Amino acid sequence: MLFLQYPKCTTCQRVRQWLDDAGLKYTDRHIKENPPTLEELREWHARSGLPLRRFFNTSGLLYKSMGLKDKLPAMSEEEQLRLLATDGMLVKRPILINGDTVLVGFKSDTWEILKTNA
Repeated sequence: MLFLQYPKCTTCQRVRQWLDDAGLKYTDRHIKENPPTLEELREWHARSGLPLRRFFNTSGLLYKSMGLKDKLPAMSEEEQLRLLATDGMLVKRPILINGDTVLVGFKSDTWEILKTNA
């Protein structure tokens, strides 16, 4: 499993503890220092089945300062993916990739599937 997170994010800290408590093994990746590539984002988006807007960190300062709430609807999917790849702080966190499972953001009921597949 690949766990993308930002260490200062309290949700990411909580999820890391949740993963550890569940005894799940994962590779930890700092989303700002080692952001997802364009290719990774394309692949994860396709595998997730989620709308691309769910990959944006809409509560982040960068998202707000760039006025993306108003700009994204006019952008193509390719433009949005390219934008996400420019800065890890634009990407919603945490993200967990486990085979074909891609989880974006934390909802404990959704993440419980990891325990049953461990």
